[in-house]
Amino acid sequence: MSLSQPTLRLAVDIGGTFTDTVLTDETQSVLASAKTLTTHNDPTEGALAGMTRVLDDARQDAAAIAGFIHGTTLATNALIEKRGACVATLTTEGFRDILEIGYERRYSQYDIDLQKTDTLVSRDRAFTIAERMSARGEVLKPLQETALPALLDQLDASGAEAVAICLMHAYANPAHEHRLRDLLQSARPDLSISLSSEVSPEAREYDRLCTTVANAYIQPMMARYLTAFAARFRAERVKCPILMMTASGGMCALEAASRFPIRLVESGPAGGAILAARLASEIGEPEVLSFDMGGTTAKLCLIDGARPQTSRHFEIARAARFIKGSGLPVRIPVIDMIEIGAGGGSVAAIDRLGRLSVGPESAGSEPGPAAFCRGGAEPTVTDADVALGYIRPDVFAEGQFSIDPALARRAVSEKIAGPLEETIGQAADGISRIVDENMANAARMHAVESGKDLSARTMIAFGGNGPLHACRVARAAGVSRIVIPQSPGVGSAIGFLYAPVSFETVRSRYAMLHTLDTAAINDVLSRMEDEARAIVRQGAPQETLDCMRSAFMRYHGQGHEIEVPLPAHALGAEDIQELTTAFERAYAALYSRPVPGMDIEILNWALRVSTKEAPPARHTRTPAPVACHPSETAALHCDVTGRECEARVLDRGSLVPGMTLSGPALVTEPQTTTFVGADFTLGVDAAGNLILTRSDLGEHA
Repeated sequence: MSLSQPTLRLAVDIGGTFTDTVLTDETQSVLASAKTLTTHNDPTEGALAGMTRVLDDARQDAAAIAGFIHGTTLATNALIEKRGACVATLTTEGFRDILEIGYERRYSQYDIDLQKTDTLVSRDRAFTIAERMSARGEVLKPLQETALPALLDQLDASGAEAVAICLMHAYANPAHEHRLRDLLQSARPDLSISLSSEVSPEAREYDRLCTTVANAYIQPMMARYLTAFAARFRAERVKCPILMMTASGGMCALEAASRFPIRLVESGPAGGAILAARLASEIGEPEVLSFDMGGTTAKLCLIDGARPQTSRHFEIARAARFIKGSGLPVRIPVIDMIEIGAGGGSVAAIDRLGRLSVGPESAGSEPGPAAFCRGGAEPTVTDADVALGYIRPDVFAEGQFSIDPALARRAVSEKIAGPLEETIGQAADGISRIVDENMANAARMHAVESGKDLSARTMIAFGGNGPLHACRVARAAGVSRIVIPQSPGVGSAIGFLYAPVSFETVRSRYAMLHTLDTAAINDVLSRMEDEARAIVRQGAPQETLDCMRSAFMRYHGQGHEIEVPLPAHALGAEDIQELTTAFERAYAALYSRPVPGMDIEILNWALRVSTKEAPPARHTRTPAPVACHPSETAALHCDVTGRECEARVLDRGSLVPGMTLSGPALVTEPQTTTFVGADFTLGVDAAGNLILTRSDLGEHA
């Protein structure tokens, strides 16, 4: 242990295959980082192993950790793998079948074998109670409390461990939901209860109920996990509070995370988007495609003006890949990205038609790819990369475990090359090309859905496999410039350290803009701000806070809204014209022109309270050219010609700003490898980022 005691911050990102851990000092300089295998039976074990390694490497003590941020895929995986609690729903009498009815449409009109979205609750666990609120929050029918004994008998008989309560128009007046919770908790203290008026207080009952069900489904498991996680690290002398990363790119305290675990879904990938946004600001890139490829999945996000694209709606566990409407809809603030089952552990197989397919099934960390020598027998993307020569066994994953190229080649040969009557190189190249095209196709689709063009964007690639596959994905997606940040293998965990403590809340309060009751809306916004500030203060008791407000507006009669920022001051009659202009400007940006003479209505009001974010420093200096003459080479499969070739091999630690090198080349570092394609040129900027530029688009297209 060193004599000095700097202020340390620790970030832990538990993924499907690896757990990433990063330790920084008060200047946000990375002191140490580590990748450890995720321990699925008890994920805390892998996290503890990561903390121990980074503290040992930095010669520091756990007691010096003053900040601890944690992100995890556990909530996501529990929803996808259906490992949550037994949930019952409780809705207003007459609305038992909200989940069954859904949107009243098929997500694939002509698919005769269509699989319905799994709503996590069967109809025999859908219960009702007599009561009714109006859309304005007026009591139309009192809550029938005398029905409680019969309701308790039904819940007991169903075996429900958790209840999702979603009463009609509870977003406008939550009194009946609150009273029902109090009655149920008094009678059944062990029952986990989620209220729609707290989880997702918005209009549209199907989405609101789905979100509440998802929260109730994972709440018991996540509450147990978070409690045990905090206790284990306290036993290791970590004294500071643990903050949880959320899907919106902010952090919250464990108490808020335990109440609203649905907000932890996609928390790990959100850290990567934050890192990419910060790097985009530092290097002055206005339009970026964030590409994060790990061991299990790949995540892609569009970033404009150093801000990730955001959304208030996404789907979990789609029954049909890429098809909207086939998953469970969830309404929470989230960084908008597309995620597909394409990672180093993605399994390659021959389907029943004799075609090569890759993913979405993953070998994960247990047993892992065949090359890991942990009992895996199925060929994976990592096995293909080893067989192609892109991964060097002697430097893989900091030497944590041995990599056996013979096992990788055998898996590819027996399961793919043999049945297809191809060479091992051809089969491995096919695996690599298919997974890269899947990722590029997802990026193109995401961009088209957002009305944006990929060709003008710079890709920022990170994750354990992102730098290895970036050139091939960029080529297929039409991107010609790639940036690889420092410590890319643990990029999402580093992104956690740049996130603010924040909480976003939304309330549905319908109003016509031209007749807006500003006093009533100011009162709603004031109460929302008090609620959000109280939650943020759990994780940031002393920090200065920012508050941003917005309204979701549309033309009268439309079905979808556009988010429009609100002024920081209290709304007055003089702001109505300014809001009209702002909405028409935003509408024209999306649909080319506004619609004159149409009334404008507001459905939802949103508010985000967060700690102040320090703007990143800009790196604009151009380094002087430096000669680069690597002596080491390695034989590998050329990604352009498909033939064997010699590639230069460099250690990233030996690179200095200004160096340039033409591909093919491998740049190795402790937690990942950057593959420089044959049609790319490598450069190093003043901050040490690797810049990969496609050198001849015409020749290699």
